Amino acid sequence: MHQSGFVNIVGKPNVGKSTLMNALLGQELSMVNPKAQTTRHRIKGILNDEHYQIVFSDTPGIMKPAYKLHHKMLAAVEETFTDADVVVYVTEVNDRKIDEELKVKLTVLSVPLYVIINKIDTAEQQVVEEAVEFWKETLKPKVILPISALHNFSVDNIVTELLKDIPEGPAYFDKDEAVSDRNMRFFTAEIVRERILSLYQQEIPYSVEVVVTSYKEDETIDRISVVIYCARETQKAILIGHQGKAIKKLGMESRKKLETVLEKQVFIELTVKVADDWRDNDNMLKRFGYEI
Repeated sequence: MHQSGFVNIVGKPNVGKSTLMNALLGQELSMVNPKAQTTRHRIKGILNDEHYQIVFSDTPGIMKPAYKLHHKMLAAVEETFTDADVVVYVTEVNDRKIDEELKVKLTVLSVPLYVIINKIDTAEQQVVEEAVEFWKETLKPKVILPISALHNFSVDNIVTELLKDIPEGPAYFDKDEAVSDRNMRFFTAEIVRERILSLYQQEIPYSVEVVVTSYKEDETIDRISVVIYCARETQKAILIGHQGKAIKKLGMESRKKLETVLEKQVFIELTVKVADDWRDNDNMLKRFGYEI
């Protein structure tokens, strides 16, 4: 018997969805950062075994939209309610709130719903037990599991449970090659954007989009050109920094991360451009890959 299925991961920002998917896959695939809204695109990660293939989708965090960008991100979440074999709702141990519209969508799913209560390492046992009872009553999921994705505690139990619900069928992706549906250009942009989230403050990380304009692979070195688009001239000045020090540091840290991932030398060139209010511009959003 061989099983193959799609498992879609949803939840609010900052509940550890990306950390969970990385733990499930046993490698860093989805961007992890303590700041909110780090995931903008739906990212598929593929877990392969001799007897099964599980395709996990990490989706943007569910939030109230402030820009057209957010509407596009939420549209990616909406897809998860229609094309999954299992939907996994991730919450954190101290959260007891859920939007009423989302609650309805989760309770009328035609596929099994799992509730994963993350970050239990930060709470007392009584709080964990209270969270379990709350979500059992609120969503009535088929499976509810308290875990710590950061410390990889009880993550294996999720796969064990999923194999009870994943249908039989052939693998969707080549098991020898596929770890994601995204290519290295995409992950390069994600690495640069993650470094921006770490190095810059306030509005800057949420006002930029990263586009890889050139990616040339040689045997010993990859040469990459990247454009960072921001919403205003003042943001461009901050990104570059005094005498170019900020952009130089960003380039250095991005290069180091890429060289660790690729296990080879990398040359990366960063350019900053202004795209006025791109988060509310349909043409720019489509260009940046947010079309649904």
